[in-house]
Amino acid sequence: MKPRIIDRTRAYTGYITVEKLRIQLADGTVVSRDIETHGNAAAVLPYDRSRRCALIVRLFRAPVFNVTQEVVLEEACAGMIDDDEDDEAAARREACEELGVSLHDLECVARIWSSPGVSTERQSLFLAPYVAADRGGTGGGVAGEHEGIAVVERPLEQLAIDLDQGRIVDGKLVTLMLALRLKEPALFAAGG
Repeated sequence: MKPRIIDRTRAYTGYITVEKLRIQLADGTVVSRDIETHGNAAAVLPYDRSRRCALIVRLFRAPVFNVTQEVVLEEACAGMIDDDEDDEAAARREACEELGVSLHDLECVARIWSSPGVSTERQSLFLAPYVAADRGGTGGGVAGEHEGIAVVERPLEQLAIDLDQGRIVDGKLVTLMLALRLKEPALFAAGG
């Protein structure tokens, strides 16, 4: 027997939707689970091969601040996928809005569940090469959204050191950095 949803109750609707589900599992046991839905996301790590650097964002995140009191988090550029676009279009739009960079070639690294125990969100993760001429804007996000995004161009070698020492804590950025290191290890060589 396959699991099945017996009952669904909406507990909250806002930016996120929280539902309480009663599910009958394959063995017949009935359990309750809370799930949240807020849509799917796309994230991208633009990197410059010749200058061996990458564009990331630094911004305030209320949940992180609530738990750790850390004011700034370094992340891969990311955002929600709008209803009228696909994941690649969302990654390009977010790169333009947040980083001020136009991206041409995107390489999909993975489509992952961000927190499958509680959330329905899937994230599409991309790597994208860029050159200095692709940076036509200032980035920083959409003015009315109050994101407080700072655009940072970081040397890949230093990002790798920070990754190895546990200083990168954004799961999107960790995954994308590991993928880039596997794909193009020469970009991370010391002194190159």
